[in-house]
Amino acid sequence: MSFSTDVKTELSSLKHLDCCNRAELSAMFHIGGSIELSSEGLRLIFQTTNLAVVRKMMRLTKSLYDIDLTLISKKQVKLKKHDLYYVQVAQKTEKLLSDLSLMNTNGLFFQDVDPKLIQNECCRKAYLRGAFLSSGSINNPDTSAYHLEIQTFSEKQAQVLADIANSFELKAKTAKNRRGFIVYIKEAEKISDFLRVTGATNSLFTFEDNRIKRDFKNSINRVINCDIANERKAMDAARKQLEEIAVVEKHLKTGIPKSMQEAIFLRKTYPEATLVELSYASLEHFGSQISKSALNHRFRAIKDLANQLEIEANNQ
Repeated sequence: MSFSTDVKTELSSLKHLDCCNRAELSAMFHIGGSIELSSEGLRLIFQTTNLAVVRKMMRLTKSLYDIDLTLISKKQVKLKKHDLYYVQVAQKTEKLLSDLSLMNTNGLFFQDVDPKLIQNECCRKAYLRGAFLSSGSINNPDTSAYHLEIQTFSEKQAQVLADIANSFELKAKTAKNRRGFIVYIKEAEKISDFLRVTGATNSLFTFEDNRIKRDFKNSINRVINCDIANERKAMDAARKQLEEIAVVEKHLKTGIPKSMQEAIFLRKTYPEATLVELSYASLEHFGSQISKSALNHRFRAIKDLANQLEIEANNQ
């Protein structure tokens, strides 16, 4: 199963107060619902591919309104997709439309939400939970691309959801895609907050555990890469110093200052060592330690001398 499925399965098992159940059911119909007009009157339709979500929706509807529901399952052959489940509500539809704020004063379905329905913090959390159950998805925490989104069919729906999410400081944003509009969250910390707000505690622990392990692994890799880069840089510097030493020894047989002679001896003896390592080696060979900065100064002097000797040789 995907991580999204695990989250939805956990959210579907939660039980809450009636006020929260009403807000959650409202969100589920707002995002995953539709209206059908037949000779028998209006029917509310809810559809999803997640059986746990179907059970949650039916349980909420029956407990709140004590009505019979019709469940239809359709096999999706194309691309071996999951079965598609349709739940039909043919009883008390007008009461549901009113109670769940599914139709606004202008007669538009699934747009606005009655502020009274989500005036409590627990109800706003429930609304986000219902919206995610209907059409939410979240990337597997094993990946480095953090992304949570909820698909909606109108810009107004997306903005309502984003506003509710941002009342919990989740930094939700909206965007248009080919199926309508999405509400999305990109930051890992805010996705964790979303899981906490909606009540997916086990999924939150899984998400955080995977994120911590991956971040730790990435930190180790960065340190290793940094060490490798520093080692390569030190070796390149040492190679260059050996080339400059060869120039000095070629053109200047005598008269090399003692400080330079010591630096030359150390570099030729330890051709791949860093300046820090050469500093410690100087104590062993000369009885007193030459500091890293002093060695660096001496090698710069050798470089300048090598350049000067090459210029003089070319002018002769």
